[in-house]
Amino acid sequence: MSVPRLMLSSLAGAGRFCVLGSGAARWKSVRARNRRGLSDLHPQLSPSQGFRDSPSWLPKNRSEPRSYITNPKLATTLVQILQKENRNRHQLFLECNPGPGILTQALLESQAKVIALECNRTFLPHLQSLRKKVNRKLEVVHCDFFKLDPRNSGIVKPPIMLSETLFQNLGIEALPWSEDNPLRVVGIFPSKNEKKILWKLLYDLYSSTSIYSYGRVQLNMFIAEKEYEKLVADPQNNLYQPLSVLWQVACEIKLLHVEPWSSFSVYNQVGGPKKSKNKEPLEQINKQNMCFIQLTPLQNLFTENLTSVNYDIFFHMLKQCFMKRHATLMDHLQSLSPVNAVAILKEIEKDGDMKITDLYPEDFKLLFETIESFRESCRWLFDDCIEDVIL
Repeated sequence: MSVPRLMLSSLAGAGRFCVLGSGAARWKSVRARNRRGLSDLHPQLSPSQGFRDSPSWLPKNRSEPRSYITNPKLATTLVQILQKENRNRHQLFLECNPGPGILTQALLESQAKVIALECNRTFLPHLQSLRKKVNRKLEVVHCDFFKLDPRNSGIVKPPIMLSETLFQNLGIEALPWSEDNPLRVVGIFPSKNEKKILWKLLYDLYSSTSIYSYGRVQLNMFIAEKEYEKLVADPQNNLYQPLSVLWQVACEIKLLHVEPWSSFSVYNQVGGPKKSKNKEPLEQINKQNMCFIQLTPLQNLFTENLTSVNYDIFFHMLKQCFMKRHATLMDHLQSLSPVNAVAILKEIEKDGDMKITDLYPEDFKLLFETIESFRESCRWLFDDCIEDVIL
């Protein structure tokens, strides 16, 4: 039986502007892999307020400063890049915090369907007004993509949401990991929490939870250049770290475009331009770049020995290795596993005297899978509780 394709067919009815603000669900009481039946979260109609009825589209609530695309030329460039990268005509974009909707409109003009997830209520009336003009090609939801499925959280209420509730209301079906997924996420990583969000997404990806329980969802995101350099760092780069290994093992990473920071609009809590606390001259700050990158989960990420069940041991192994980054591979093997180190080295065809951080991401994956393939009752020396530590 074939799995239904991702589509927006059920979203066209009247009143599908989802604010989802009337109820709440307890996250801890919902099983990680089965979060269905949350009937206390219901869509609520938002007042019909047009863009011109609002004094300003600038944020008025006290949320963290965010960057927005307000340059139509930049929006057009991004759409052209996305069209070139994704040949599928029936594209569905999940746009994170579109703000004034400049990129939203450019995507719609390219015949794509868009689900706008906006965390700031000030922008919602304008986005809803845009929705009425585009004949069922746009859905608007009061939601913060970067706070989906919070870890260690009690009450969940908008703009924080559970992905299962969101996707069920939108009629989005899960697809097998082996299939290409037409759902594309596009947006800008919040500069304040980039590293934390990258780690959260890694846990979701390797555990096949949150958005990744729906398949190999592709991310197309702007990220600070310094964080991008960490993602693609190799053993010859001093930025090489567990974050680099895990993203390179999990995804194909493409650099699609580089844009100067000055091209984006940043607004503070009260709706005005954000004043930088950085002591660098404004001219120097504006020379910093933002990288538009594509993160596509690999079809062969999971194997017999690396799964969504034991991935946390892989994370822990990497953290242990990079804590002593100048130690040899042999030293680490003796501290990581009771399995015969010589046998492991023979399987992975590596020299025990090499420095551990001279291993490439694919080598770390092979090392982990090799140790896991041994059938000893105890394969790892650490038996403490593995916690979700953000490095």
